[in-house]
Amino acid sequence: MTKLYHLLLSITIVSLCIVLTTSCNTDPGFSRTPEIEFLDLSKDSLSQGLLDDSLFVRLSFRDGDGDLGTDANSINFALIDSRTNDTLNRFKVPPLPIGEGESGIEGTITLKVFTTCCLFPDGTNCRPYIPNIDDPTQNLTIGIIMIDDAGNQSNRVVTDQITLFCD
Repeated sequence: MTKLYHLLLSITIVSLCIVLTTSCNTDPGFSRTPEIEFLDLSKDSLSQGLLDDSLFVRLSFRDGDGDLGTDANSINFALIDSRTNDTLNRFKVPPLPIGEGESGIEGTITLKVFTTCCLFPDGTNCRPYIPNIDDPTQNLTIGIIMIDDAGNQSNRVVTDQITLFCD
């Protein structure tokens, strides 16, 4: 069940809901190292389960050389669970239009993040629909980094606290 849950979670999260507003300039003066800023969460709680709940994380971003979404094989965002320091998911940005001779890109992006599992006292997790009566709520934050297609990694931002209901 755990492997199935992780597989379904990965496949579903890859089908993220993304909203992009971009602006390209000939020479915006941005660093070639990407920069991101956490803006907000759509809500502050999730219920554990098998992809039954989700929230949206909104970020602003900028990248001086504009190479975001240009490489079909690159991963552009990594999300890290503060409880375990494990990667929750990775997101690929769809190709972004960059005009000839232009560089630099900035905008906002919204990532759809599906629920995660509660941690149990015996060290296991990912038992969807099994309540954790010893710890009915858990708090977590999500760390986020952006990686442009050249492999340059942004600063790490952290979301506001999220309450995970384990019952």
